[in-house]
Amino acid sequence: MAKKEEKKDGKAAKGSGKKRPRTPPVRSAALRELLRLPVGKPVDLSSHSASDIPAGPAGKAAGIEATTRLAPRLAELQERLYAASTAGDRRRLLLVLQGMDTSGKGGTVKHVIGYFNPSGCRIRAFKAPTTEERRHPFLWRISRALPVPGEIGIFDRSHYEDVLITRVRDLVPRRDLGRRYGQINRWEESLADDGVTIVKVFLHISYEEQRARLLERLDNPDKHWKFNAGDIEERALWPAYQHAYELALERCSTPEAPWYVVPADRKWYRNWAISTLLLEHLEALDPRYPPGDFDVTESRRRLLAS
Repeated sequence: MAKKEEKKDGKAAKGSGKKRPRTPPVRSAALRELLRLPVGKPVDLSSHSASDIPAGPAGKAAGIEATTRLAPRLAELQERLYAASTAGDRRRLLLVLQGMDTSGKGGTVKHVIGYFNPSGCRIRAFKAPTTEERRHPFLWRISRALPVPGEIGIFDRSHYEDVLITRVRDLVPRRDLGRRYGQINRWEESLADDGVTIVKVFLHISYEEQRARLLERLDNPDKHWKFNAGDIEERALWPAYQHAYELALERCSTPEAPWYVVPADRKWYRNWAISTLLLEHLEALDPRYPPGDFDVTESRRRLLAS
């Protein structure tokens, strides 16, 4: 593994000025507590099993069934969140998905976010920045993709690419890279102050499972479009990427925006775990349908008479 550099304090500097009331912290829940990384503690990904089942269904069939049973409640809470925004509730939820190639970011969008009404979701997959995006600070393009009040946003990759691939590939000076962790923390804190619940998920896949999934793409012509010869070159940088992730997970896990490590070798468990994390956070928000601003009895009378 790449040599560990000295850990730096990634805590956000407190800004001045009046802030909006922050979204109340989520209440304690078993899975959230099990998967959440402690704030400010060193992270060693080799100590986390990518095939573990820390809680929940013990097998694939039970896991798929349990995930399906979550769908109606997830859809109800999404509708309530959207409905509350029509009365001025600024709250929304942002799911950030990060992980190595084949870890299941796209699969999560397909199998988990599919339970929601797409009109209330804002999904963005971040690729290499465009020429225009490179002319702006690295958080500029991310800010433009944020969900509006009442929406659920999903980032397939995110602003964390700017402290991951940029570190592994030495794309920016190290002094600039070091400052980005604090910039991310301050930015995420400002989002929390504005009513955004941030759920950051690291999809933890093993080196062996990634090889198996890449081979599956090679062996199936229908999946060749998913394969890139550069994926093999990236595997040679696995230790460097693991180190970059460890630094990002340690320096940018805060009370306002903690990181959750989801074992991702089992696709069915990944789907159940992320569905459950979303459910716990939405239930903690407890959005309510707003009351009508009209006379129900009079409206009924007029409608029946029409």
